[in-house]
Amino acid sequence: MGGLTIIVPVKAAVPNVTAVRLDPVTHNLVREGVPLMLNPYDRNALEFALRLKDKYGGKVITISMAPPSGKDFLESTIGMGADEAYLITDRAFAGADTLATSYTIAKSVQKLFPDFDLLVFGEETTDSTTAHMPAQVASWLNLPYVYYAVDAEVKLEDRLILVTRYLEDEGVYETYEYKMPIIVSVYKNSNPPRDVSLVRKVEAKINGLVKSIDNNALKLERECIGLRGSPTIVAKIEDAKPIERKKQIFKGDPKEAAKWLLDNLIKEGVVKP
Repeated sequence: MGGLTIIVPVKAAVPNVTAVRLDPVTHNLVREGVPLMLNPYDRNALEFALRLKDKYGGKVITISMAPPSGKDFLESTIGMGADEAYLITDRAFAGADTLATSYTIAKSVQKLFPDFDLLVFGEETTDSTTAHMPAQVASWLNLPYVYYAVDAEVKLEDRLILVTRYLEDEGVYETYEYKMPIIVSVYKNSNPPRDVSLVRKVEAKINGLVKSIDNNALKLERECIGLRGSPTIVAKIEDAKPIERKKQIFKGDPKEAAKWLLDNLIKEGVVKP
């Protein structure tokens, strides 16, 4: 097949942001009995990849390190337009922090898709918001990477890609040229994702388009995966206590209201006089 080979790593099962809970003993996220969903920012990344495929041809493949239940979420990526999906699943991968996860994803991509052109990530996940993965995977694969991408153009014959990124704080756009393969992290407010086709999602389930792969096939270093490969330690967690509100209301002239607000902020030490 001509065109691009684009790999989109996704987090297949993040807790709904309204139902995030931590286990008070293990300090890990509680996933049992909690509504799960595909990480929403990864849908922006998948849309970015699909638009490149629509323009330049090729194929888009999603990949996720997740429990077996992650298969349902990967089927939805095929419903969106991905051609194939791979579930990297094994008890040995459990308890991984971003370092161990990035190692697993990097080595899996290296083994399964050695000739890929692009790795396209979402900016971050809603359950950890570290935004570590693109840079860490780039480090394992010794590849250049760019964050906050919103668009790209490709020169297939030269294997060049021009990536446009948006810097929100500065309000400016920048364009960089790279030789493929590279890693791209997609700005989370860009590339609104297309709808999931129920027909394609059902076809993915019926035809087994999501392939499961365990560590017997990958043969990754045990010291680098799962809990054993994770140096991160959560030493303590505390519930945030609600802030007491004075519930003061000022009614009157806007200028007087502004002065009243400023006086109160100075009194409370929030701002300096």
